[in-house]
Formats: sequence, C-alpha cells, structure tokens
Amino acid sequence: MVSANFAEAARFADADFAEANFATADPAAAVPTRPEYLPSTVQGAVKILITGPFGVGKTTLVGSLSEIAPLRTEETMTAAGAGVDDLTGRPDKTTTTVALDFGRITLNPRLALYLFGTPGQQRFWPLWDDLSRGALGAIALVDARRIEESFDVLGRLEEQRIPFAIAVNSFPDSPSYPEEELRVALDLLPEVPILRCDARDRRAAYDLLIDFVSHLHSTSVLELPQ
Repeated sequence: MVSANFAEAARFADADFAEANFATADPAAAVPTRPEYLPSTVQGAVKILITGPFGVGKTTLVGSLSEIAPLRTEETMTAAGAGVDDLTGRPDKTTTTVALDFGRITLNPRLALYLFGTPGQQRFWPLWDDLSRGALGAIALVDARRIEESFDVLGRLEEQRIPFAIAVNSFPDSPSYPEEELRVALDLLPEVPILRCDARDRRAAYDLLIDFVSHLHSTSVLELPQ
C-alpha cells in the first residue's frame, strides 16, 4: 500500500519547486533558461527510465517533467525510415529519438531523479541496454490504440528485472479500457501498477511521477533519504 504521508511530503515539501514549474499555464515558459544546479540539501539521486514503443510520448513526458532544459537527440525522419517506422495514427510526427532524452527533477529537497528516455525502435536497442543499466525503475508508456507495440519493451524490462509501472498515455482518439482488460492484454503481474497520464500536461506528468515513486517506496525498492 502506498504511503500517504510520503506522497503528501513529496508533493508539497518544496513549494518553490512547485511554484516554478506549475505557476504558468504555458509549459514552454516553465522550462528554465539558465543552468539549474542541485540544491545542497539533496542527499540522493536515482535513475529512472522513461520507456515505451515508437511514438508513444517519451520525449514529451521527459520534457514535461524536467526542471532543466532537457537534452534531446531527435533527428528528422527521412524516406529511409519508410516501411520501417509505422506512422499510422501519427501523421504529424516528423522527428525520432536516436539516442536518448535526459532530464532532471528535484522531487523534494532531499531527492533528485535523473530521467532517461529510451529510443523506441528496435534498431536502437543496443543503446537501450546501456541506458537501462543502473536504473532503479521504469515508467513504461503505453498507447491504448496500439497495445501490441508495447510487448517487446515490457519483455525487456522483465528480462532485466527492472521494476516498472504502466502509464497509459492519453491521445485524442484513444479508447478507454478498464484496468483489468489492460492488465490481461499486457499480461501483467498483479503487482504492476497501471497509471494514466497526459504526457503533455506538466501537472499530470508530475502526479504520475509521484505515484510511481510512491510505488517504488512502498515496495522497498526506493529507500528515501531521511
């Protein structure tokens, strides 16, 4: 069971952080324009993967969460990817991550999370293996319109024994499935949380991260600094 005390502390421990990141209605305006250094109060940092199949919203989620300008390695998609990268339902997608996305968020005055977004295509999986090394856990984004595309990523997380939670990303034409149907379709163990989010929304992204960290804490994967 998730610790309510921890969740409340994580949400409200740093009022300055909350104000800086969520006071503006324009997500782009909330991205820092200068280097932001870790507070001296930070006692620990952990690595979290943001993973999922191609075009599921990983880059968007890292950008929504990061308190620093995120590092992105996006390249313009070319004709060489035709027939390889399925753009069905994603007609406006013109770039793809070829290495990683990186961001950082100071969750509370004592704990920082380093966010590593993985590339989605199988041809970049050698990089995926390197990025996953040392990760404490993973948020696996799922597109409910294309559930089957998530199988390979979830299989790799299970093979590497990385604790993970499912985050069903919201798209305008996404069907709404009950949690149990999603659990069966994804062949998930009972202890794997199924969460929902809109990766474009900073508040929703932050709530997702809090729920995930609370899950890691409740299962003793993450020991919080005192």
